[in-house]
Amino acid sequence: MSKIKALRSQLSHSKSKLNGLGRRTKPIISADYITGLTDGEGCFYVLVRPPYNHSGGALVQLKFFIKMQAQDKKLLDEVQKFLGCGAVYFQHETRANHAQCYRYTVHSYRDIMGTIIPFFLEHALHTQSKQKSFAIFCKIAELVSKGEHHHQKGIELIKQLKSQMNHRTRVVRESRTLRGNAKYAQLSQSARHTMEVGSS
Repeated sequence: MSKIKALRSQLSHSKSKLNGLGRRTKPIISADYITGLTDGEGCFYVLVRPPYNHSGGALVQLKFFIKMQAQDKKLLDEVQKFLGCGAVYFQHETRANHAQCYRYTVHSYRDIMGTIIPFFLEHALHTQSKQKSFAIFCKIAELVSKGEHHHQKGIELIKQLKSQMNHRTRVVRESRTLRGNAKYAQLSQSARHTMEVGSS
């Protein structure tokens, strides 16, 4: 009988250790974790409107997002809490054989300049394609901060820089995103007619 009790105690102790190990192996959100997540699932992209003034200027909006399947939404929520900016949106997927997804998105100019760019300058990306896209993203951000997007010459330079971003980039109409994401409907009417250009 004493041997049975000892065996039960040992099994209980082993189970407790395994449960504890399971808890410890859950993803811990850190700067390095976010960098790795961005290397695999993140995107830096730019929105550009057609010229709106006689100088050929245009509205240029910088955006950053991380897209993941619905079951991983909690990870995106943790990323949002860690960085302290942006929001997590549901992205309805209408294509066959594609899972429903959520996107952590930052589109505020203040947050892009004050949080996102400084974060990735301090915590470098690892993949060559993302490094290149981010470097170009920063150059465009600098041009926008100087007001170069208010003139045709500046817009032409921005377009030239965008063309050098990752060639796997897809051009997606904003209206398509709006149809699949109720919360994006809160964006201004002008943003609905913009074109989304970015890197995946």
